[in-house]
Amino acid sequence: MISLFDRFQKKEEKPAAVVPTEREEKEIVFSKAVKAGKRMYYLDVKRDRRDDLFLSITESKRKGVTADGQFVFEKHKIFLYKEDFAKFEQALAETLQFIRTEMNLDEFENAPANSNDAE
Repeated sequence: MISLFDRFQKKEEKPAAVVPTEREEKEIVFSKAVKAGKRMYYLDVKRDRRDDLFLSITESKRKGVTADGQFVFEKHKIFLYKEDFAKFEQALAETLQFIRTEMNLDEFENAPANSNDAE
């Protein structure tokens, strides 16, 4: 005998495996990594759906180690789109110039190591 309730019972479905598409494999068109103590900064140029380029900035910081020896990372991302490039570039340049002036730095590379790197 077939119960009407059997038709409405949800079967446990396993999620389909995620297979990267050709588009996802080609997503990053340029990348630069900056190591800074326990932090890594990734500057990735990617393409959006309209084929426009945008900047993805990721800060990755090692936070600890799991019981099985795997590192645990905390990540923060910022996406910067072409309509904001000029404003962002100008604001970043002004900010860095302010820091250089306040710290009386002739060259930015002469700055002492960031105390946050020791965390």
